[in-house]
Amino acid sequence: MRQIVVIAHDIRSVHNVGSLLRTAEGMGLQHLWLTGYTPYPETPRDTRLPHEVKRLNKAINKTALGAESSLSWSHSDDVQTVIADLKAEGFIVTALEQTQSSIDITSWSPPNKVALLLGREVEGISPEVVALCDMAIEIPMLGKKESYNVVQAAAMALYHCRFMG
Repeated sequence: MRQIVVIAHDIRSVHNVGSLLRTAEGMGLQHLWLTGYTPYPETPRDTRLPHEVKRLNKAINKTALGAESSLSWSHSDDVQTVIADLKAEGFIVTALEQTQSSIDITSWSPPNKVALLLGREVEGISPEVVALCDMAIEIPMLGKKESYNVVQAAAMALYHCRFMG
């Protein structure tokens, strides 16, 4: 079975994080990295203020519905180190982003070890972070909008990785 990891970098919405946890768990991901300022559930050695942790947990749990307990996940402030470590483990780090060189997901054959990088809801992944990736893929848009919601895009890409590629 293909090994799939997701890196969710600088995701702002706690509801998107909860939905992503639930989607990732449902797709059988090996691990979910929450990086940068992405909100994350409580950790054993949490250094955040207790009232902040309680507020974030409550909001994330509304959409995660317990997935944070059954999915392997971690938080890191440093996406560059996470990307470098995954590459060292043999993962092909793939940005889900519209770029000049991105490949249409419908013609993409995912590798056996893929790390899918997701970025900010409005701005997407910064060019500096995309440059750290091995490649970029994009999902075709047929309507007038230029992008999907980050979790909807993740779900489509994960489905492709798991069942289509």
